[in-house]
Amino acid sequence: MKFYEVTDPEFRDYGRIMTEVDVAPMIEALKKTPCPEDGTIYVAGDPELEKLPVAAEIQSKLYGELPIEVGYCNGHNTKLNALEYHRSSEINAGTGDFYLILGRQQDITKDFTYDTAKCVAFHVPAGVAVEVYATTLHYAPCNKGGKGFQVLVVLPKGTNTDLKDGHKDGEDGHLTAVNKWLLGHPEGVDAGSPLGLTGENLSIE
Repeated sequence: MKFYEVTDPEFRDYGRIMTEVDVAPMIEALKKTPCPEDGTIYVAGDPELEKLPVAAEIQSKLYGELPIEVGYCNGHNTKLNALEYHRSSEINAGTGDFYLILGRQQDITKDFTYDTAKCVAFHVPAGVAVEVYATTLHYAPCNKGGKGFQVLVVLPKGTNTDLKDGHKDGEDGHLTAVNKWLLGHPEGVDAGSPLGLTGENLSIE
């Protein structure tokens, strides 16, 4: 797996550094959210983050006034485990450095498998906000050296919430939550989760 910085030109295929909005107030508020010592915690929408004036600015400028949710993914993780994608961009920023293991939706095969050898990893410095494009495969952030992460997650409102309908075949069978299509690795997801990743369950360390 190749490692890059989000400032490197290789990141342009997967996302961009977001400069239109200053997320510093959100980063400060994010520092107060819980960070488990083992595993990760994901909160789709956090009221304390969503009430900040910068949240309205993000909704207006970056999501074209589409309603958004502002949450976080915190904890410790070094493995790929799965890849997911949305029909929308996701914004991430961390209180400290973190890593994203990414792929391209265009490389998913017709039978909905994806070779993890195609993944690349990007280092995201503390406080830098990135937009991860809708066609970018991603999953939980990763950390090195035992240092946990607290990472902001901004998405259209309702994303990653419970589904109302059954979903079975083809791509539809990989829908595991609202606006979330998942390809799991056999070593990284719970029994019953849709699989699709072939190759090594990559590690950041």
